[in-house]
Amino acid sequence: MAALKTLVRIFSYLFHLVLTLFLLAVSALAMASSTVSLRLDILPWSGPALVRWLLVGSLVGLASVVLAMAGKLRGLFLLWALAVPVFLVKGYIFGGYRFTASGVGLGLGLLGASLLAFAGACLQWPKRPERL
Repeated sequence: MAALKTLVRIFSYLFHLVLTLFLLAVSALAMASSTVSLRLDILPWSGPALVRWLLVGSLVGLASVVLAMAGKLRGLFLLWALAVPVFLVKGYIFGGYRFTASGVGLGLGLLGASLLAFAGACLQWPKRPERL
């Protein structure tokens, strides 16, 4: 059981590390282009505000992953890991996002992976000592 917990925690760190680096690259490319035409329908922002929030969010997420891996500010990582599935559910299910026929599996896979990564973030939270 301890090995499974360790694997889920490692998956959580890797998932969020890859996600934050991807979002950082997307926001950097969008900022480098002369026209801001980035559209991510699952997020509540658009235009230049989307690029700024994506940049700030990815930097905060990256910092939270690195700090949590170092054993510091694990609460920030837990909040980041919770925000990812919340935005996915809000955008995919309750938002105006429309799936293509092949996109449903990708969306459900991403949501499932983010929920598993959130579980891994919960597992890295220190346990309270038992009371006598």
